[in-house]
Amino acid sequence: MNRLVRRRLFASLLLLSTGLLLVACSKHAESDSVVASSAPSVLATGEAFPDLNGKLQPLAQWKGRVVLLNFWAPWCPPCRKEIPDLVKLQAKYANRGFTVVGIAIDTADNTQAFTDQQFDLNYPILVGGEKGIELAKRLGNTVGVLPYSVILDRRGEVLYTHRSEIDPAQVEQILRPIM
Repeated sequence: MNRLVRRRLFASLLLLSTGLLLVACSKHAESDSVVASSAPSVLATGEAFPDLNGKLQPLAQWKGRVVLLNFWAPWCPPCRKEIPDLVKLQAKYANRGFTVVGIAIDTADNTQAFTDQQFDLNYPILVGGEKGIELAKRLGNTVGVLPYSVILDRRGEVLYTHRSEIDPAQVEQILRPIM
């Protein structure tokens, strides 16, 4: 299969997936869950995603930190709305062992164009594409809602999941006892 055909196939699949997510985006009620999981550490699974420069970034690099994985997309209004809150949380708690990691469900080009013109982000943005959708599903986002956030403890185990925009006060309430 030549490169052009593969790119078109990937773009079609990504478009279909993002279309389905767009339908889900902001149409579902907020849902939170505190998770007591016996699943293996998310940070120990070997998952890795490219950053906006194309460099593969393993999630394991954040082991030992409390991590908020935020699955989002540039075309998702609630996703865009919560970014300033994520920036504030990152600024407030980074020196205490906390990291926000954004996993964009879109192409690198679209994500880069959005981040360049919209925000001064202080946390890493990775390009998830289809693989990001699969990770979000494994972490409990079975209906494909965006934004979707997962808080991992320092071992990489899921502590909390949230569909829709985050509430910074609620995130801080979860972070205080584990920081």
